[in-house]
Amino acid sequence: MRLALFIMTATAALVAATPALAQDGTQPSATPTSTLAADLDKDTITIAVAGAYLTDYEGSNDYRFVPAPAVQATISGYNIQVIGNRASVDLIRDRPGPVWDLQAGPIGVINFNRQSNKTIDDRRIRALGERNTAIELGGFVGIGKTGVITSDYDKLSATLSYRHDVNNAHDSDIWQPTVAYFTPLNLKTAVGLFVSAERAGGGYARSYYSIDGTQSLASGLAVYNARGGWKNWSVGLAGTYSVTGDLLHGWKAIGGINYRRMLNDFADSPVVSVAGSRGQWLAAAGIGYTF
Repeated sequence: MRLALFIMTATAALVAATPALAQDGTQPSATPTSTLAADLDKDTITIAVAGAYLTDYEGSNDYRFVPAPAVQATISGYNIQVIGNRASVDLIRDRPGPVWDLQAGPIGVINFNRQSNKTIDDRRIRALGERNTAIELGGFVGIGKTGVITSDYDKLSATLSYRHDVNNAHDSDIWQPTVAYFTPLNLKTAVGLFVSAERAGGGYARSYYSIDGTQSLASGLAVYNARGGWKNWSVGLAGTYSVTGDLLHGWKAIGGINYRRMLNDFADSPVVSVAGSRGQWLAAAGIGYTF
């Protein structure tokens, strides 16, 4: 799901960066410069749905397909995202052009990790029992710069988010730094690259990666006491191509791939090292419409 979230977010950022191309004389001749330039100040909404191929649980070596719907809106310069199980609002207004971009706002995630045994193939993990749905609320801050490497229209940004479970599922904290780079190749094509990591508290480690004596007898996995710390790092690539119109209007294809590597006690837990895998590949593809 997180890969699908990134792909949708990447698409939204790439679309937002594209209007500047209209000021460089690279727009199609059939589209007046004045029309595209006017779009810089217009509100936009992107609706998308993707099919994601991802692990049964965090650290699993079994995979399944899930749908990942998304809505991304830019209203009066403010970015609003509702993407799968995640929602966020950037409360600092964006400005067009090659400028610095400050970001800050609330974020919320509904964490379904091991929430239902119906989605888990490995009987050993099913024997550990289901977990409550975690509702993780918090905020994020970040900074970005448009026009840094390939042209005046690419964007490099760094963000840091914080979430805390308020539903007593793991009753713990998650910190997530992310560095992302997006560049439009032309009015129809854009790509993005990101690296990210997550640091989780002790409650998260105990809830999803520790195994007590009773669970050990039921599952056959060894007793294990997991501690909090850096949980994983990941790197991903995403792209979008406009099938009709350009990146500002019409239908577009989106897709991406991501690699995640589990770390420390999370990787050493039998949940991962025996029943799963320290490394997981994720992929997603879908369609979207911007109007």
